[in-house]
Amino acid sequence: MAKRLLGKEVTAALNEKIKAQVAELQGKGVNPTLCIIRVGENESDISYERGATKRCETLGVACEKILLPADVSQEELLSVIDKVNKDPQIHGVLLFRPLPKHLNQSVIENALDPAKDVDCMTDGSMSGVFTGKNVGFPPCTPQACMEILDYYGIDCTGKKAVVVGRSLVVGKPAAMMLIKKNATVTVCHTKTVDMPSVVKEADIVIVAAGRAGVVDASYVAPGQTIIDVGINVNAEGKLCGDVAFDEVEPIVDAITPVPGGVGSVTTSVLVGHVVEAAARTLA
Repeated sequence: MAKRLLGKEVTAALNEKIKAQVAELQGKGVNPTLCIIRVGENESDISYERGATKRCETLGVACEKILLPADVSQEELLSVIDKVNKDPQIHGVLLFRPLPKHLNQSVIENALDPAKDVDCMTDGSMSGVFTGKNVGFPPCTPQACMEILDYYGIDCTGKKAVVVGRSLVVGKPAAMMLIKKNATVTVCHTKTVDMPSVVKEADIVIVAAGRAGVVDASYVAPGQTIIDVGINVNAEGKLCGDVAFDEVEPIVDAITPVPGGVGSVTTSVLVGHVVEAAARTLA
């Protein structure tokens, strides 16, 4: 039976670290503040907003909200972003995406100051991930994967790592972050030939395929660590990952459950980015 890499344990450790950082910053007169910008009433956005707000409250980070109608004009939204860019009391900004189709998402994303971009929305932040420079912040989900590996003492140095999925949201940045940890990385995608044999060769596998249960027993081997980023709803209406957990768990050494794995760490990573952004203003 595999060791379960539980997000709640990682989150608890992160939260204690963040609380200490917040107390130190407040002692220096800085109150870390997140600004959430939401366009429209998308239920998944509202749910994430609720979780982020609660986590901010728990950790002593202020949270402001700017709620805009779904038919907001591009000019008005750009004006809002310009305002938060110039506000020294706001340290991090979270803008929910995708935006309504009448808006030019690329232009709007890149209007944000990378220094306040706490979930890697801008090209500037993404360049920081790929160049290793201290520009902006990496996406919260792949960083949550790295936090899990660190917390459970899984050393990536010299290990073979496979990332299933090549999106800019998870796959590509996760690959870059694993390389930074000195892993040898292969990225698999829909055009990969004989993907099960490639994944089987890995020591560490991060699965961000966006399809329920795509990684089954035929993909895995004893000794592996599996990080499942997927969040799907199965035919029974239950949350499940991109890994067929019941098939894979008896074979591998360690695995994150869904729910209760990566997703539960992501919100604390977001708040941690806000606190780090606030600390950078003192540098």
